[in-house]
Amino acid sequence: MTRASASIAQRWVEAWNTRNADQVLACLTPDAVYEDVALGAVNRSHEETRQFVSGAWIAFPDLRFELTGSAITGDSGTIEWTMLGTHRGDFPGLPATGKAFSVRGVSVVELAGGQIRRVRDYWDFATVLRQLGVLPEPSA
Repeated sequence: MTRASASIAQRWVEAWNTRNADQVLACLTPDAVYEDVALGAVNRSHEETRQFVSGAWIAFPDLRFELTGSAITGDSGTIEWTMLGTHRGDFPGLPATGKAFSVRGVSVVELAGGQIRRVRDYWDFATVLRQLGVLPEPSA
């Protein structure tokens, strides 16, 4: 694992935590694809990614990530994190609830030149919806 590859995990999380789309985009190659599997979102350009991350910060103005681990070797790997926030703004089809959430997830990344060429985020949207009071807790 190279130093550049190891630091991409920290840079990715820190970029999201700045709430600055330019810093998030700086982690990505110009042709990067950013997919959020839980939301069914595929962003194929920097402009689409900018809109995606900005929308997340509107719905969850205190959105933040805590890096819990990473395993990056060569040009691929994983970045494990916990995502936390409070639902204070409207999310498409979901008016603000004012409730907080915390969910674990992972980003599967492909790298090129110390930047992310492709990222796929996996996390449990149903868990978030339960914490926001939108879905009932599963019965035992």
